[in-house]
Amino acid sequence: MSESEPPTPPAPVDFRLVPVAVAAWVGMWIATAGDTGWLTLGAVAGGACAALSWRRRSWALAAIALVVLACMLIGWARWWSRGHDPLTRLAQEQAVGVAELTVAGTARVGERQGVRPPWWSSSARLESIEMRGERLRSAAMVRVSASGGAMTSWAALAPGTRVRATVRLAEAEPGEAVSVMVRAREPPVVVTPPAPLDAAIERVRAGLRASAAHLDPEPRALVPALVVGDTSAMPSGLVDRFKITGLTHLTAVSGANLTLLLAFLGTVARSCGVTGWWLRGLLGVGVVGFVLLCHSEPSVVRAAAMGLVGLVALGAGGRGGQAVRALCVAVVVIVFVDPGMARSAGFALSVLASAGIVAWSRPWTDALARWLPRPLAEGLATPLAAQLATQPLVTLLSGQISLAGLIANLAAGPLVGPATVLGFLAAAVAVPLLPVAAVCATGAGWCAQGLCWIARLGELFPAAAVAWPADAVGVTLVLGGCVGLVLVMPRLLRSRVWASAAGLLLMLALLRPPSPPGWPPPEWSVVFCDVGQGDATLLRVGPRAAALVDTGPDPAKLRSCIDGLGVEMVPLVVLTHFHADHITGAAVAVEGNRTEAVAVSAATTPASGFDLVRTAAGGVGLTILRPGDVVRAGAVSLEVLAVRASPFATGSNEGESAAENDGSLVLRASVGGLRVLLAGDVQEDGQRNALTAGADLTADVMLVPHHGSGHQSPEFLAASKATVAVFSVGADNDYGHPAVRTQRAVQSLGMRVARTDQQGAVAISRVDGSLLITTQR
Repeated sequence: MSESEPPTPPAPVDFRLVPVAVAAWVGMWIATAGDTGWLTLGAVAGGACAALSWRRRSWALAAIALVVLACMLIGWARWWSRGHDPLTRLAQEQAVGVAELTVAGTARVGERQGVRPPWWSSSARLESIEMRGERLRSAAMVRVSASGGAMTSWAALAPGTRVRATVRLAEAEPGEAVSVMVRAREPPVVVTPPAPLDAAIERVRAGLRASAAHLDPEPRALVPALVVGDTSAMPSGLVDRFKITGLTHLTAVSGANLTLLLAFLGTVARSCGVTGWWLRGLLGVGVVGFVLLCHSEPSVVRAAAMGLVGLVALGAGGRGGQAVRALCVAVVVIVFVDPGMARSAGFALSVLASAGIVAWSRPWTDALARWLPRPLAEGLATPLAAQLATQPLVTLLSGQISLAGLIANLAAGPLVGPATVLGFLAAAVAVPLLPVAAVCATGAGWCAQGLCWIARLGELFPAAAVAWPADAVGVTLVLGGCVGLVLVMPRLLRSRVWASAAGLLLMLALLRPPSPPGWPPPEWSVVFCDVGQGDATLLRVGPRAAALVDTGPDPAKLRSCIDGLGVEMVPLVVLTHFHADHITGAAVAVEGNRTEAVAVSAATTPASGFDLVRTAAGGVGLTILRPGDVVRAGAVSLEVLAVRASPFATGSNEGESAAENDGSLVLRASVGGLRVLLAGDVQEDGQRNALTAGADLTADVMLVPHHGSGHQSPEFLAASKATVAVFSVGADNDYGHPAVRTQRAVQSLGMRVARTDQQGAVAISRVDGSLLITTQR
């Protein structure tokens, strides 16, 4: 094209398939509900749409009707199959048998947490299972898990290995991609090793890890996570920092990975003169290689589809104006190939992120390119578009707004592309040319180190993650804010001055977190902080001071709770026992808060927990509490009703156990006209010990012991005579807390229930003789 020729106008945006994609998504959502009423309603709606299309001779309505009716047909088939599937019946009965499985997909591992041992989990194909003298053959995809002594043997298995082991079947939790869970009861016996293709893929993945072996620990673990979603080596601290700063999506296999890979391949190929069908074939090989390298799981296939859409949106593989049509086709194909995706939060986030990139990435890149280099402008505009498109759903799912996530993603954008591309190059040449791969991995590691620094810095801001109501009002406010930003963004980004001012304003907001509507209440007496799977309770001492009972498992969440309430001093810290989910935030509680006393249980095991607390207390020292002791701080009084000294020697390394739970302090706090029962993790024996000691357990509010586990004494719960029962638990925790029977038990006693996993922090005060409960979301 000569310089005198005008630029080619952008292709018109094709919205014709949007109603069809929405119909497929909604229809398959109904189809996977497993409810005959919804299926019947969907079939009626599809039939009515078909009749209307015939009357109006509308091909668009006919396409919608065809999609909806096809969804309902699939739904009826799934409903019938589930009712007649012997594997589902065996899972409902939690049957035990000898199974043969082929391990597939990327494994996940978890560290020891509290009384929960380390664990391993992976997707697998259930080949057969023998039980009750019968052999059932199957090809169903399941999720297999192992813990305790068997975990090491299972974790050593390479994908593609066929094994035999005694297992227990169980129904999968809602939201799982599979319908059956398989829990291993013994180490596996290898039946056949991985096939040549599986072995080759594993060699490439191992080569990627080997090429990064010379890097520092955090970038060494992050490079495989960025490239192929292998997070097995990522330390828990780094994982937590990525969650807080909204960077977790970088470590999951996503469409962005494939978009970057194909954009790089296309650029290199065009520079070498490759065009036409040869170029399309090369990109097709890239897609197949990406899917195989990432273990071909459903989420990987979804990522591949979304990656192709992103590539079209950015104009690297086709006309950007056709990206909407490509996205709609991807949605329809994915929900029909894997109907469960219609209910997947990950799928919804992928679609919304892709839609944001399709709609806004190109014009926002053009606006920024007026005063920034175009590659940098694209690196900033793309994550910004995805963040604004997904934030309302993220808030609905998590009850949070991550202000740090917006800045962190903007800062990370220019680093993600080089890190991912260099990582793919390292994987491609690692097996034949490891030294060359190490050079590529070094470049990827430099970028990965930058991402680690961004996450570490973002975590330090008070507003890194702000709790926000996940109800209709809260989500509507977030949606309105995102829509407003989208409307003003083109004009904002065109101006260097206004864009810089907006960035500065966002940085200032990070220093002082915005408060959710109605939070905190002006005259709170006690607040049960939302610290995840753990306990942290603040008792108001004065206008800007509070005593703290337990400090939770997450220092950042504890700090956010303290700062969000305007608390500047924590004169008294009391720790009920020494398990990690109650003491990990001890340093945050003591440091800089003018703490005058740290009081602990006389049961001082495990030694690791006791040493952590003693170090955190520093010059303050520790006060050992025993039954009958009373500690005070301002308007707060804490009475020790009972404590059962551990039978293990002080400072022993016996490990976390029910005996250590039962060594928790049983406390009753008096504050603001309220009596609050705080009993740590006491289980049946510890609760019976308190009852036998004749302690007066009556209170207005009870923090249900041990996060509402099933280990409760009905007599203990009844003796509290509490009006409100609070469960301090983490969302979707692996322990099943709070237990259904415990919730029913406290409700049967007439107690109102509040849960930190569902409602965020819970504040309670007494107003005009009545208890006022205010929740953070």
